[in-house]
Amino acid sequence: MNKLVKYAFFEGNIVPIDQAKISIMTHGFMYATSIFEGIRAYWNSKEKQMYILRLSDHLERMEDSMKVMLLEIKYSIDDLSKIIVDLLKRENFQRDAYIRITVYKSAQKIGVGLQNLPSDICIFAVPFDDYYEGKAGLHACISGWRRVEDNAIPARCKIVGAYANSALSKADAILTGFDEAIVLSESGHVSEGSAMNLFLVKHGQLITPDKTENILEGITRDIIIKLAQDELNIKTDCRTVDRSELYIADELFFTGTGAQVKPILSVDRRPIAKGEVGPITTKLMELYYSMSQGKIEKYKHWLIPV
Repeated sequence: MNKLVKYAFFEGNIVPIDQAKISIMTHGFMYATSIFEGIRAYWNSKEKQMYILRLSDHLERMEDSMKVMLLEIKYSIDDLSKIIVDLLKRENFQRDAYIRITVYKSAQKIGVGLQNLPSDICIFAVPFDDYYEGKAGLHACISGWRRVEDNAIPARCKIVGAYANSALSKADAILTGFDEAIVLSESGHVSEGSAMNLFLVKHGQLITPDKTENILEGITRDIIIKLAQDELNIKTDCRTVDRSELYIADELFFTGTGAQVKPILSVDRRPIAKGEVGPITTKLMELYYSMSQGKIEKYKHWLIPV
């Protein structure tokens, strides 16, 4: 257990983390009948302040995932926001953190199904820095595993069971000498990374797979689209993307709550442009980190101070 984590919200109360345990018979554990959200909180060392990034947007997306999985809890978005702020205050991290929320079928029952089963929620937070442990850029491959389809397990929802698909693609990438996977849809078009969205830069324009390409409609994706438009006057074309477009892109990068903004230096051992981090990616990374630490006043409405 991570010794830096002291508390969790579990079964209606904030309790010591070692008391937050479920039974091995819990339906959400046995059948992955659960959804989750991951939320970033950023530490501003100058202000001695922690900021939670777009908390209400994450909670609204969580509610959408719950609708699909027939999950119901008694807490409103306002209730959960207060609980999360209280949890972070108690942890008193003085570094960036990651907040994990899981809503799950809490019945202890054998049998597949979603109907007429009680639900519950648990929340904890961990100190969390770079998802890729300091790598300046990533070397990616096209995965042999295809992204799950909307009519199978909707990728637009953060359904725990769907992340077996992500785990398969990521594991194969690592085992074959790459840092990350890029997954195609069943139609053969670019979908996203193992658990992050993907952007291309071509001739000064941003391009990203459309939401109909079985992607998660990422909140970081939305932030980057807005920052590019408002700060760099760069529009984003959301459309179908072919695999070969990746090889000839001027720049490539991933976005996600965990990944943040991460450059891709090569795909299938083909260098992207000169195999270096590009200028637009660099600018967007700088904007993202400044915004998330509360250093850009016009975006402070995206932040909840702890």
